[in-house]
Amino acid sequence: MASEPTSLARLSMSLPADLFRQLDMMVEERGLPSRSQLIAELIRHALAEHEAMTRPEEMLAGTITLVYRGDRGSIRQQLATTQVDYLKEVISSQHVFLEDDQSLEVLLVQGPAVRLEALCDALRSIRGVNQLQLVTTTALLPPLHKGEPGAGGDAARGKPKPTDSEAA
Repeated sequence: MASEPTSLARLSMSLPADLFRQLDMMVEERGLPSRSQLIAELIRHALAEHEAMTRPEEMLAGTITLVYRGDRGSIRQQLATTQVDYLKEVISSQHVFLEDDQSLEVLLVQGPAVRLEALCDALRSIRGVNQLQLVTTTALLPPLHKGEPGAGGDAARGKPKPTDSEAA
């Protein structure tokens, strides 16, 4: 089954010559087929950021990337406790050890923008966290549990799915 083509709209813009050259360099360095692809990506990032600032209750999905020093007391325990405090927002995490007793952790998150920002603030407040970045998108994960908005059918109303013998 073929998907429907995306409708496109044209945009004409004027840029300072230096900015235009930098844009072309970025397109070339990233190996992108066109300026349009890069500009669309930059606009998507700006829209997700704008959404988080102007509509704090809007649902967003994204990642939180942390770099921290592992030799700072109970930092791993504090990070885990904070993640538990935001259990509805933290979908999963991946951890790797870096050089010089540093660690890199990436959290997959989804929730209201205001909760994701609060989670970032809580993680930043832990001594030993050196870097933290939240990257969001307005595209969401599909519902993970029955009863969540968008799950549809009886599951959305909290009714269990009938077994094969009950359905017959």
